[in-house]
Amino acid sequence: AVEKWIVDRAVLPIENSLGGSIHRNYDLLLRHSLHIVGEVKLAVRHCLLANHGVRVEDLQRVLSHPQALAQCENTLTKLGLSREATDDTALAAKYVAFNKLKDTGAVASSSAAKIYGLNILAEDVQDDCDNVTRFLMLAREPIIPGVEKPFKTSIVFSLEEGPGVLFKALAVFALRQINLTKIESRPLRNQPLRASDDSNNGSKYFDYLFYVDFEASMAEERAQNALRHLKEFATFLRVLGSYPVDTTML
Repeated sequence: AVEKWIVDRAVLPIENSLGGSIHRNYDLLLRHSLHIVGEVKLAVRHCLLANHGVRVEDLQRVLSHPQALAQCENTLTKLGLSREATDDTALAAKYVAFNKLKDTGAVASSSAAKIYGLNILAEDVQDDCDNVTRFLMLAREPIIPGVEKPFKTSIVFSLEEGPGVLFKALAVFALRQINLTKIESRPLRNQPLRASDDSNNGSKYFDYLFYVDFEASMAEERAQNALRHLKEFATFLRVLGSYPVDTTML
């Protein structure tokens, strides 16, 4: 929608304090030519929703996004409910409401309950009260990085083959006193396997992309020098965005 100029910005969940990284969305960052322009951390409160007149004991299954189901694992297990994944939590609530299901509930927000006319059977069904999701704000154009407040920069790169290459890649940040806050590896989608010899007959192993967040602005010389140094080992490097660090909790 952002690329097609339908909206100006998009918000993408990238990691959760309980469920961990949202791997599919890392792939989306690389697939689309958008820039990270901000981040926000949001405390997540999940509710168990059902149609009016349906009791908890009537439920046999529950629908929701895989991350939401993972975040409520213990609660749903105690209730003896089977799980079925949907594309998002709101879609789960909509499906339950529109189909007037009597044996199926949804894990979604209280706002979804109001929108689709569902009853809240239980609030705060997440396994941990400190359930926080980090979201990235995406736009067509990058923001101009500054140095007047804390900035974070997100990059993705791949490396040439060789012993200790990842160590060397990460050392370019340590040498400049740049703190890394996130490291995520994902297999290359178009070429996931790399042969261990030139004949292509030896054993094969995954070839990876590395996503890294570090605490520095691209306006800083040390960040520029670190990436210049990284290019000596990288076969691919892209800056996904340089943006202000979120220090609030919504």
